[in-house]
Amino acid sequence: RGSGHHSRETTRRYEAARATILASLDLDRSRYTVLFGSPRRLAGIAGQLSKGACHQVTGEQMGVPLGTQALAIKRNALEGLKRWQTGGGTARLISPDWVVWARMPDRFEAGTPAIVPALALAEVSRLAAQNRDLFFSDGNPSLTVQDILYGDDPDEASGMALLERLRNSLIGQGFMVPSSGGEVPFVNFDNGASTPTFGPVWDAYRQTLRQPEAVRSAVVEEVKSICASFLGAPASGYDILFTSNTTEAINLVAESLEKGQGRPVVVNTLLEHNSNDLPWRNLAGGTLLRLPASRDGFIDAVELDRLLADQTGEGKPGVSLVAVTAISNVLGAYTDLEAISRVTHKYGARLLVDAAQLVAHRPVDMDACGIDYLVCSAHKAYAPFGTGLLVARRGSLSFNDGEMAAIRASGEANAAGIAAFGKALLLLRRIGFGTIREVERALTEKALAGLAQMPGVTVYGMRDIASPEMDRKGGVIIFTVKDRMSDKVAKALSDQGGIGIRAGCHCAHILIKHLLGLSPGLQRFQRLIVSLIPGLSLPGVARVSFGLQNTEEEVDRFLAAMGIITNNHK
Repeated sequence: RGSGHHSRETTRRYEAARATILASLDLDRSRYTVLFGSPRRLAGIAGQLSKGACHQVTGEQMGVPLGTQALAIKRNALEGLKRWQTGGGTARLISPDWVVWARMPDRFEAGTPAIVPALALAEVSRLAAQNRDLFFSDGNPSLTVQDILYGDDPDEASGMALLERLRNSLIGQGFMVPSSGGEVPFVNFDNGASTPTFGPVWDAYRQTLRQPEAVRSAVVEEVKSICASFLGAPASGYDILFTSNTTEAINLVAESLEKGQGRPVVVNTLLEHNSNDLPWRNLAGGTLLRLPASRDGFIDAVELDRLLADQTGEGKPGVSLVAVTAISNVLGAYTDLEAISRVTHKYGARLLVDAAQLVAHRPVDMDACGIDYLVCSAHKAYAPFGTGLLVARRGSLSFNDGEMAAIRASGEANAAGIAAFGKALLLLRRIGFGTIREVERALTEKALAGLAQMPGVTVYGMRDIASPEMDRKGGVIIFTVKDRMSDKVAKALSDQGGIGIRAGCHCAHILIKHLLGLSPGLQRFQRLIVSLIPGLSLPGVARVSFGLQNTEEEVDRFLAAMGIITNNHK
């Protein structure tokens, strides 16, 4: 979902999948809608409904273990449901003090959906309704964990050599789109939302999907070991739990915090994605405090120290949790996690790191850094098959054994998505973070240098490529063009160069409004307008975010298109 070109297309197909599920169940679309989600998430929703108000569809019912389920629900039954999990996609507009919630059924699908498994589930459901044989039913030779995760590259290429090989295996490479100058290969500069995938990762997904349960279980256990090694989270000190996405992982920590403490106090920052904001607002009896950030996107550990000190002492509850992004999805600034961790633990609080934008770009060592909870999504790490991750310090979650078993079973049902994530992490490690940093920095500096020469363009955050602070800048650039709404800039880039970017508030509404200087009065006016005219575009920023498949030639195409746009609007 969202304003990116890929997001609009996948949303169209995702909505069509809802209709396919209803058709396979012979249910009236005017009376029913469909929710997709993980087994545990949908069980939480179904548990609020009366008998007969919903119909469940799972791949397991048809012999296809997709890990994503569908719930066909009577539309009139949705209105009274509790928002069991909140985050990205569940709100249309937010401010520090209020929320305009998304329409049905998006309100109940927190975070980026498992698009590929949902589409697959709809297709399997359609075939089953027609009594068609499924290709999974003809039997497949059993592969081993070694075959699936380690068997694709006998010469063990690494560094740039491996990256070039992966670029040649990119799924969707060379896809032609229309532009003002004729058909051109599509350029995806919206990797901060979701990354594409490479041939070996796709192979790991489809191979695992066809394996018997014993092999799938073995793959899941191996990927746990891969994650532990990749994230510096030894099994002796951390639990590794798979989820459907980052948002579900954060909601699990919020649910645990609510169980374990009567009136929890949580600190986050101005920089946060909705998924690291809304779950903390939803805490029963809880308090959310926000730490400011610099215009470049940095969190000040001294300011954090002052805030935590102010909440500590006789008669004060103390802070339970500090929840920060590792890198802003808007400004691309990397947080000094070691400094934040030292201050957090000085006051006896725990640290949660939203690493959705981190794991594919920079190394992290949870144990050395003192991170208590880390959350991330595979779809931002070149494995967009509907899995996420919560790594939690042992003993830090307040769930009983039965609840933990249900959480594990729900996440591990998507064994194929987990296999893809594990394979992607192995490939990233072989490419090496030194190579990744060099590639992303070259693209970022080239784009920043070009944009600096263009009239009417305002770049936010770090933009001085000669500054030593650029070492703390990721491959994310946001900008505005004078007298043009951000969605119009995105459309113009598509028309001029076949370039897909993202426009709007990027699920970080509070930060964007701060950067654009929107007054509280104007924000309240926006709230009214959104309620009256849902489809109206509001002020935002254009965002370019680079991935490993991007090249300097693609940046040249972007700058050429931007040159035409700005020259036409001097």
